[in-house]
Amino acid sequence: MPIEILMPALSPTMEEGTLAKWLVKEGDTVSSGDLLAEIETDKATMEFEAVEDGVVGKILVPEGSEGVHVNAVIAILLEDGESADDIGAAPAATPGAAPAEASEPTKAPTASAPAPSAPVSSDGNRIFASPLARRIAADKGIDLATITGSGPRGRIVKADVEGASAAPAAAKAPASVSAAPAAKAAPMASGPEADTVLRMYADRDFEEVALDGMRKTIAARLTEAKQSIPHFYLRRDIKLDALLAFRSQLNKQLEKRGAKLSVNDFIIKACALALQEVPDANAVWASDRILKLKPSDVAVAVAIEGGLFTPVLKDAEMKSLSALSAEMKDLAARARDRKLAPHEYQGGSFAISNLGMFGIDNFDAVINPPHGAILAVGAGAKKPVVDEDGQISVATVMSVTLSVDHRVIDGALGAQLLQSIVDNLENPMAMLA
Repeated sequence: MPIEILMPALSPTMEEGTLAKWLVKEGDTVSSGDLLAEIETDKATMEFEAVEDGVVGKILVPEGSEGVHVNAVIAILLEDGESADDIGAAPAATPGAAPAEASEPTKAPTASAPAPSAPVSSDGNRIFASPLARRIAADKGIDLATITGSGPRGRIVKADVEGASAAPAAAKAPASVSAAPAAKAAPMASGPEADTVLRMYADRDFEEVALDGMRKTIAARLTEAKQSIPHFYLRRDIKLDALLAFRSQLNKQLEKRGAKLSVNDFIIKACALALQEVPDANAVWASDRILKLKPSDVAVAVAIEGGLFTPVLKDAEMKSLSALSAEMKDLAARARDRKLAPHEYQGGSFAISNLGMFGIDNFDAVINPPHGAILAVGAGAKKPVVDEDGQISVATVMSVTLSVDHRVIDGALGAQLLQSIVDNLENPMAMLA
């Protein structure tokens, strides 16, 4: 039976993508795990692997096609003994059009009944499995009814049965417990219609820039964030002189290892430790509940051409400053090349947005849902301050603003979190204890 290759969902928020490049052509033989195509999502270009063995019978979506919806049929794979004549009238995915609703896998047009060798479950329904998977299952004495398929539309493939045994399958979760549906992108930002704006500027010279997937996602998510999250803001000034002196000392010692710590590395560490010191603030909003995280998974905004990424440094409270620095440099470099995998920029409970290197004194950052808070970091500058003895002196001061989701973190709790961040940064040696 010809197998439909569907446009994959490469991230929870992906609804459509661009088929950037085919890595195979019609007539090529492929095995499970072989690369089929490069798919551009709203965040990155990712390689798409085959989950079945077979021959590429027909490519339905040409490379370069934009706006291909998730689960649209993009190609047909033929199994052993099948030819192009077995391919039914599978519709090509039309960019910008939603895929047809699929209820049953495509059958060869000449088939009037399931093949005799096809397994059948206890309720009489056919179990869809590749011929190779059926052969392996028969050799190992495995009941295919106990196997959950990972192929298109639940089809059982070679990889599903290779690691299985004839032992009874583990009990399944109760039917009443279902997986949370993938998050859908929010509607585009509201405002005047495009035609209205074009007419408004018809007599002016301008260049029209089409929105790519990343910019559409940024517009949708930030509009959703500002409209649905009750932000409040907490501001503090932080004296950096002790941190700058300590950083200079550490960098001299790390010089032989080729490592160099930035102020941002200390900020990441300070926030990670603060989330452990104020654990009730290490939380995210989950629609009808709050999830309190145990580890400190800190996201850091990285500007790239046309948008931004927020790669996540997981278990940041457990890592040394030099380890955080190396990981951050790697994530930032791959973010700029759009080579991050979804698991590297999704998740976390807290984010940092640092515009200090651009000379910005202070600003208010927009929370990245479902995070509970984000720290906006401004530039450090020499300013007059009054010391503990009442004397005026000069210190390097950095202004920060904590944007907080009031549904997750109340005012007093947010103030405790920010105080902990300030304490860590003004007493940097304690972060190594």
